[in-house]
Amino acid sequence: MPIAEAIDRFVPDGSMVAMGTALEALIPFAAGHEIIRQQRKDLELVGPISDALFDQLIGAGCVRRITAAWVGNVSEGLGHCYRRAAEDGVPRSLEVHDHTNFSIALALWAAAWNVPSLPARTLLGSDILGTNPNLTAAGGLVHISAVRPDVAVVHVQRADSMGRAHAWGPLGITEEAGLAAERIVLTCEELVDSSVTLSDPNRILFPETKVVAVVHEPGGAHPSPVQGYFKRDHSFFRDYAAESRTVDGFGAWLKRWVLDLPDRAEYLKRIDVESVRVKGSALSTPANFADE
Repeated sequence: MPIAEAIDRFVPDGSMVAMGTALEALIPFAAGHEIIRQQRKDLELVGPISDALFDQLIGAGCVRRITAAWVGNVSEGLGHCYRRAAEDGVPRSLEVHDHTNFSIALALWAAAWNVPSLPARTLLGSDILGTNPNLTAAGGLVHISAVRPDVAVVHVQRADSMGRAHAWGPLGITEEAGLAAERIVLTCEELVDSSVTLSDPNRILFPETKVVAVVHEPGGAHPSPVQGYFKRDHSFFRDYAAESRTVDGFGAWLKRWVLDLPDRAEYLKRIDVESVRVKGSALSTPANFADE
């Protein structure tokens, strides 16, 4: 399924969307850029860090609420669009529900396990309890309310057409987000035959019954890293930080890298793909799944 169709069908206005769930890796920038091109509004974004993707969606005016541990541009520090929205309401006001990486994971697990909340002691004594109405301290515990995204958008190394996904390297809270969400949209570097995914069944991330779209989108996580495929494009993040420091600068960046481009294939023509492509090989040892 093309990414434009997947976003059109499964990420409507007002959705709660989990994205960038593997921390700094496997961030679905191609899907996020398509969300911007389709001018989605009033989204609630859920994630741990998500690097600069949340910042871009906020700057494009797509977001009304953030439920996350951190928003910014990891190697460069601040997310300038996020800061303008949170402090000055530019381009629109932004509601922020603070979490830690651990507490957002627990909130998603609560949804995955279909319970209203999960208890923890980790947040006791922190200021976060005063910024998120879904965190309640009682009886020496913090009760972390379930967060159930409408859709999790996840980039992986490979998937088959039935929605069986393989990912490796840092996964962050990807499993939690997929199991908590009502539906999953996958983008992948490689679309493979089911014999490949079923040859390593323990690596399959989600029940395929939850996956509503599989999109073959090579380079769909650039500029974030994809283990075995792409290195992190540090210079791209650095340039974005410099240009997005002002509203006009961000507008010019958005026009050049998102709005004026029809798809990810055209985007990849504008970067030096070979400079960030992984060329080495470090294969895992095969596992024997025979039972007789």
